[in-house]
Amino acid sequence: MSDQQPTQASLPLAGTEATTTNVEKYQFEPIKGYPMLNWRGKRPFTSTHFYPAQLKEVHGEEVDGWRNKIFWGDNLQVMSHLLKEFRGKVDLVYIDPPFASDADYKMTIRMRGKKEKVKVGVQHAAFQEKQYSDLWTNDEYLQFLYERLVMLRELLASSGALLLHCDYRVTGYARLLLDEVFGAENFVNEIVWYYTNKYGANSSAFDSFHNTLFFYSKGKGFTYHPFLIPVKEARTQPVRRWNKELGINEWLRDEKGNYLYQESSEKEAGDVWEIPVINPMADERTGYPTQKPEALLDRVIKCCSNPGDLVLDCFMGSGTTHAVAMKLGRRFIGADINLGAIQTTTKRLLKAGEQLLQGDLVSSNSPIFAGFEIHNVNHYDVFRNPVEARELMIEALEVQPLAMGSVFDGEKDGRMVKIMPVNRITTRADLNELIAGFDYKAWERRQAESPNRAVERITLVCMGHEPDLKAHLELAAKPFKIDVEVVDILRDKADLEFKRDSEAKIVVKKGELAIERFFPMNLLQKLSLQKEAVEDWRELVESILIDWNYDGAVLQPTVVDIPGKDDLVKGTYKVPDDAGTIRVKITDLLSESWEGSVSHG
Repeated sequence: MSDQQPTQASLPLAGTEATTTNVEKYQFEPIKGYPMLNWRGKRPFTSTHFYPAQLKEVHGEEVDGWRNKIFWGDNLQVMSHLLKEFRGKVDLVYIDPPFASDADYKMTIRMRGKKEKVKVGVQHAAFQEKQYSDLWTNDEYLQFLYERLVMLRELLASSGALLLHCDYRVTGYARLLLDEVFGAENFVNEIVWYYTNKYGANSSAFDSFHNTLFFYSKGKGFTYHPFLIPVKEARTQPVRRWNKELGINEWLRDEKGNYLYQESSEKEAGDVWEIPVINPMADERTGYPTQKPEALLDRVIKCCSNPGDLVLDCFMGSGTTHAVAMKLGRRFIGADINLGAIQTTTKRLLKAGEQLLQGDLVSSNSPIFAGFEIHNVNHYDVFRNPVEARELMIEALEVQPLAMGSVFDGEKDGRMVKIMPVNRITTRADLNELIAGFDYKAWERRQAESPNRAVERITLVCMGHEPDLKAHLELAAKPFKIDVEVVDILRDKADLEFKRDSEAKIVVKKGELAIERFFPMNLLQKLSLQKEAVEDWRELVESILIDWNYDGAVLQPTVVDIPGKDDLVKGTYKVPDDAGTIRVKITDLLSESWEGSVSHG
């Protein structure tokens, strides 16, 4: 894809044939659901922009013209990108979005090969690295979820379905949002996932032992296959079959009208699913926070899709949805804003794909879609996540941060500072939250005290912006006068250093590619704070990928060196005779990567 900036884009309304050319503006199907949930700062969401994507890596082959897709970026931008090709083509959506839990989720980072090398006097051989924050102010969470549900409805096929995973913190809000976006008539089930192996925490009230999955269809004809679970004793019971046209379970009868019976040691699962949480020692455990068990997604995907269907999860996390979809012969698309999620999922999919192709896993005689691509949306590679971006910008610009809850992010030299979206241009639509939060009562007092002075001095910090951004904000504030300054990081502060790049040296000697040294600067800095000694650079490496004939644009690795938890990468590799430009990607324990090339021959 080109590196052009986002442009206004249009497609016909849902229900008409989608196009992949001459995109000018997307217009969503009107929201007609009832009841409607209101919150402070609620903004209509009726159109979006097209965002370009850059293909970065290719793993495996196409099957029947398809290769699975993973996107690194804000999932709202990713879905805007997907609309061009996949509007109305997704068969099943499963999402496990943030739960507004008011917590930071962290992953334990431990040096490889250090299990038996913990030194005397060192308290921690590992440290915690934040993967994402589930912190929300005012009603940002509701707007966040609302916009993504609207986009997901646009991507769903007319016979598609969505399952939203949440817990007690947001079940009431989520149900109302789903009713509004999809229509209450399209509610199918409220499923309770009961953890059978969780123990109480001696809390002062009843402990929570379940999550909720809301099951909605986009329209009629959605896929449903009953899931059978064993019973303690076989029993004779009437035979039922799902009537897809009527949308009901029917009791079957013989030619004389008598009910049919059968003896069965199984029964259909109801809406309470007893599935254990992941054992800490289980093979599927990745260490990624909030990881869900494969058994849960296995049931979701088997019951609500068919082999070859397209499954979308845009809150990818550890990649459970996608690993299970691959094993069950479904095609999939995934997205996550966290770089750690991309790395964790990539490792998991490579392992699952290899096992499938070798016949170690059963795919129910379905096609094996083991290949996948990794894309970036809008060069989302300066920051690991938007929370970190905000913190880094505040620090780099020497802004005094404000307490949570303010519409502004900080204050500097008497100006109120707002950090706009990172790694994409800021548009007028991005100003809606700021405009909705203006304190007009305070402005009235200031104007009365000093009629000729600006009632507010505002600095917008952007990563590129529309040319009329300043004028639009000033116009929105009328009749009050405000002083608006736009700081463009890409143009005005190009010398700001947000993170230190890794360094490495690779050479080709005597027919072998050797990595002589590797310095992941951010990781080394964190380890220095932990007083952890590094004896071998390989202790810092999560994976090494090598493309022997790099085309200058897309990494297509034929060497995938991903060792076990306590093993080290090899570090030296035999170079094939037909190698040309060799591209090496080294990913460290923080999921940050270094890439470099060397010529052969």
